[in-house]
Amino acid sequence: MLTPDPQAEIADPTRPAPSPTPQRTGIRASLRALVDEHLGSTVKFLLVGGIVFLLDAAMYNVLVFWHPTDGWGEGLMHHDPLTAKVLTIGAASCLTYLGNRLWTFGDRPRPDTTRSIMLFILVNVIASGLQLSCLGFSRYVLGLDSLLADNISGTLIGQAVSTSFRYVTYGRLVFPRR
Repeated sequence: MLTPDPQAEIADPTRPAPSPTPQRTGIRASLRALVDEHLGSTVKFLLVGGIVFLLDAAMYNVLVFWHPTDGWGEGLMHHDPLTAKVLTIGAASCLTYLGNRLWTFGDRPRPDTTRSIMLFILVNVIASGLQLSCLGFSRYVLGLDSLLADNISGTLIGQAVSTSFRYVTYGRLVFPRR
């Protein structure tokens, strides 16, 4: 006759069986750590950028395509779209700095404010040049000056190019991990 081992644990049918936990090793663990490190800041960066993008597009369209007495069509700055874009980029850049400094990269150490702002301005001047060149090419080389053409070239394409440049440089130069 078999006698039960007093050291053996008796299974309790009311208690759920422990679930096996997978071991993360090597490349999988490194990839997961990389995603954890960058995913949060990327999502925050895109949210800040999305809000500021909408503001920039609205301000540009009002300046260039809305007239106070005539309504939509040719606005006060229709014949000077690059100046209008510079104004809207300037306003958007101020909000971008605050959103990224306080929220997106808020977990990073506060760098010297003067240095941070000067690098932010330099990065935004370069990024603005990229965005303005897309709008200028559409307007002055291709001769396209409609609401749709300006929004595709200056707002969508130009913003995509400049945002990619900003994302890479903000994290490395303006708001470093140091």
